[in-house]
Amino acid sequence: MASAVRTRWIPLLVLLVVAGGIWWFRRNKPPQYSTAYVGDRSAILWSTTAQVRERVAELHYGQRVAVMGHSGQDAEIRSDNGVHGWIDAQLLMSPDLWQHTTELLTQARAMPVQASGHTRAPSNVHMEPGRAAPRIFQFGRNVSVVVLDRRVSPVSAPAEGASEGDAPGHDTDKPKPEDWLLVLHEAPQGGVSDAALRSPSKSEAGADIPADIPMAGWVLARFIELDPPAPIPDYASSAGFRVVAWMVLDKVPDDGGERPQYLVAGAHGGEGQPCDFTALRVYTWGTARQRYETAYVENDLCGQLPIRVGGAPDGAEFQFAELDEDGAKRVYRMKQTVVRRVREDQRSASRKR
Repeated sequence: MASAVRTRWIPLLVLLVVAGGIWWFRRNKPPQYSTAYVGDRSAILWSTTAQVRERVAELHYGQRVAVMGHSGQDAEIRSDNGVHGWIDAQLLMSPDLWQHTTELLTQARAMPVQASGHTRAPSNVHMEPGRAAPRIFQFGRNVSVVVLDRRVSPVSAPAEGASEGDAPGHDTDKPKPEDWLLVLHEAPQGGVSDAALRSPSKSEAGADIPADIPMAGWVLARFIELDPPAPIPDYASSAGFRVVAWMVLDKVPDDGGERPQYLVAGAHGGEGQPCDFTALRVYTWGTARQRYETAYVENDLCGQLPIRVGGAPDGAEFQFAELDEDGAKRVYRMKQTVVRRVREDQRSASRKR
């Protein structure tokens, strides 16, 4: 009889042991937190979300953190080195967005440069052209960038919560398309110093100098000031167009050294045009008069960026897509100071020779 009673209690004891083991495992198992990355040059980590709080640490762009919870617009996080505190959740990027940002930087580095310039004001950097696209960074003023591409995005009003870096210049009540530029900022040669990462400084003119973090993304075109070399601005003004892109076709010898010969693409009108550029000019260096001269003029086209420049037999070659021709490729060849458009069959025959 006693043996039968003990037998009946065995399953119950086993069940209690299993339940106790599960409880102990869950109680001692480390909590699983989501991962995020700091998406700004620097971010302050605070001891609490209260108004009276202490500064715990300063985190920097790209640092990985574990997100432990949220309270309003703040996130409770722990850094990889164990520092714990609260941070503005808007300064964090998800792992997916961080990965896409890295991929965009790799893609941008492989694209041909169309122009160079600098930021006019603090400028938000977006993953895609458009105010609603995720913000991945913010440039300060006077940050050097190169321009890689252009897109048009419609907008009717500033996005909710838009910061200064996305603030439109004027006429915000009227729906209108906006120009966006894909830009790339690279750290100077020699790498990124710890001091540059940790302490953005001020120039003598008071301009913000951001940490030298390599960054690619889409910025409102009105926030980018292009810096074409002389004499391109004067020649473009005389021709009545605004400069969109320029590149060196080749160089010619001169008494003072080699002089570049420029291809310049320009456009008429304001933002929102369907064509990236509508005019082409080629400026060559005249050794006799010691000045630049116009070697080629073409108007009334609808070109799309990027323009690609390469070598050709006895000269240079450039090409781009033409919107009016359903994206067909236009190819031009320059020999000395003569520029001609060539058909694809002529180009192939020339290569065979």
